[in-house]
Amino acid sequence: MTALIIGGTGTTGSRLASLLPDARIGTRKPVLPDHVRFDWDVPATFENALEGIDRLYLIPPVGVVDPAPVVESLLTRARLVRRVVLLSSSAVPESATGMGALPALVRAMPEWAVLRPSWFMQNFTGDHLVAQGVRSGEIVTATGDGRVGFIDAADIAAVAARALTDPLPHNTDHLITGPEALSYADAAAIITEVTGKPVRHRSVSTGEMTERIGAVLPKEFAAVLAALDEDIRGGAEDRVTATVEDVTGRPARSFRDFVRRTSSE
Repeated sequence: MTALIIGGTGTTGSRLASLLPDARIGTRKPVLPDHVRFDWDVPATFENALEGIDRLYLIPPVGVVDPAPVVESLLTRARLVRRVVLLSSSAVPESATGMGALPALVRAMPEWAVLRPSWFMQNFTGDHLVAQGVRSGEIVTATGDGRVGFIDAADIAAVAARALTDPLPHNTDHLITGPEALSYADAAAIITEVTGKPVRHRSVSTGEMTERIGAVLPKEFAAVLAALDEDIRGGAEDRVTATVEDVTGRPARSFRDFVRRTSSE
């Protein structure tokens, strides 16, 4: 097996790379011996990154409203690749264009898996808007009281590793969540309890959320993200699955355990 991990220095890719030390890491800025330049904006980088590869962890380009054409171009060039594991999202429905068109492209490969994780616990850390809210003491969303089965990126990576390396291909969609569905108010209360730092949640309208996100991201993409908050408010993400345990043999990490670990780092 020779695997290419696209986005191998990112949130799920870096964690997957630690589980597959022999994999090739596709990144825009290679700095280590196992890195190879891969840039969605530069198709000329595809051929070299794919050379000798038979398995692929596919993270589509970020911030692109319709990534299907460039992803299809990559898969057309992936002549030796038999197995593709796509990182999609539980919030993305099937469609003829846009992100929703990618699963159909991957299912056309000889072996495949589509990962549909819920919202990342890592959104509460780093540079994400939610994480900025945690640091300021107020998380702002348009989700109302809607609940989400937040998932640790490490658990997504664990499922991806099995999907890439198991002798038999999974050939299925994996809906991946954490062990409980929480509202952002629930999450804020857990952060407050574990860290001792007061954090609260304030819900705003979808329009106001679009403006807030649009201050840092393109307006069109901001509208898409704000609409996902509205879907959460309507109950679209209020679900829990046992996928992590079914695939890896261990349960998914809870949000409380995630906060304990990250607050002590």
